[in-house]
Amino acid sequence: MRISELMHTDVKTIDVDECLRSATERLEASSVGALTVTEHGRVVGLLTDSELSLCSTVHGHDPDVTTVREAMVAPLVTCPEDAPLEAGERLMEEHHVNRLVVVDSEQHAVGLLRLDDVASEPLTLLTPGEPLEHLSLYS
Repeated sequence: MRISELMHTDVKTIDVDECLRSATERLEASSVGALTVTEHGRVVGLLTDSELSLCSTVHGHDPDVTTVREAMVAPLVTCPEDAPLEAGERLMEEHHVNRLVVVDSEQHAVGLLRLDDVASEPLTLLTPGEPLEHLSLYS
């Protein structure tokens, strides 16, 4: 299975220089858990609802003054849309992330792949007689 078959294609973006209040409003309006962050049209980071909460609530940053740049996850972990699902799984494991920004051949964001999406797919990576040690990757 290819990543493009499982990814969410409704990518919501926000500019790095927008404030966290705008990001919060955009997240609430779209019912997504993350925004792809862009700068001059290029994808540079990811802002999740968790980072927003940490920055605004826990660290006490003013959401009207603090920019997305200050709260986003960067460097960004991306995966090509035509890559096999196993490649996305490996990237999530290697980088300890539960979301990947999926990009096309020109590095434009075309989707999001979430750990929940990957976990919902039947395990097809095993061959008969293969050790089962990697079954606990995400536990």
